[in-house]
Amino acid sequence: MQRQGSGGSAAVVVRVAGFALVVAHLLLVAWVSLRPRDVAWVTPPNTIPLAGLRADLALGVPEAARLIAEGLLLLAPLGVLLPMADGRLRVSGWASLVRTTAAGALVSLAVELLQTAVPGQVVDVDSVLLNTMGVALAHLLLVPVGRSWLRRRSEAGQPVSSPGTGPGRGSALLRDDGSQGATPKISRVPVAR
Repeated sequence: MQRQGSGGSAAVVVRVAGFALVVAHLLLVAWVSLRPRDVAWVTPPNTIPLAGLRADLALGVPEAARLIAEGLLLLAPLGVLLPMADGRLRVSGWASLVRTTAAGALVSLAVELLQTAVPGQVVDVDSVLLNTMGVALAHLLLVPVGRSWLRRRSEAGQPVSSPGTGPGRGSALLRDDGSQGATPKISRVPVAR
């Protein structure tokens, strides 16, 4: 039985590709964020919101811009990959933004908590804020535009297909087939005596 709004093979390909890209991105984030660092000393953990950002800004504009951009970009791809893994074309934009941002915040928090066990890594609450903001910004900038483009294509009658679906066999996820008709009724069969 298929979920309401799920499509054919193209929808499955989009979901599987989205899931695989999410896993690959999270592995990359773990490799970047959870490697032990060989340093002579580390700064104390930052548990005061925005204190780390003020410290970054005190380093000068180029260095602050680099550090803030790193924080914003680390988990930003999740803002696009999580809705892609979900695979729904018609969904409330606000609900999608809230779900995606909350998932990004939880992933960021998990990374920060795992860093407590890694030598040379320091917990910073501002990293959670920047990572979450990066996920939200990526979602706001790319997902509504992509979904509206796909909806316009499907409403114009142009099949939106993926490799392997064949010509003219666009995904039901990307097409609005409307109602599927009435539910079939099974006539009663008399019991033999």
